[in-house]
Amino acid sequence: VQLVESGGGLVQAGGSLRLSCAASGIVFSINRMGWYRQAPGKQRELVASISSGGGTTNYADSVKGRFTISRDNAKNTVYLQMNSLKPEDTAVYYCNTNGPLPDWGQGTQVTVSS
Repeated sequence: VQLVESGGGLVQAGGSLRLSCAASGIVFSINRMGWYRQAPGKQRELVASISSGGGTTNYADSVKGRFTISRDNAKNTVYLQMNSLKPEDTAVYYCNTNGPLPDWGQGTQVTVSS
């Protein structure tokens, strides 16, 4: 399994970023996928998930209304559009199946300055 996240960066509060995650080594189209994040000194948490066909999404309360998860099964890619970013969104962001596999990618760093 290989999960490659990209799209992170440094942004001011109120700004936007779009993260991408390319997956290989799994049958992507049958897996529910999720975006997770881990802030310094905190446990990794699930922030958004999407059903295999993309029709059902769920979000953590902390990001609801600001983040949007989507997927392209033809490209084996899942996305996270992040708007109205806050300093507390600063973390390393990872994708994985929802009900994560033990293999994690390197993640992508998101830093939101106040």
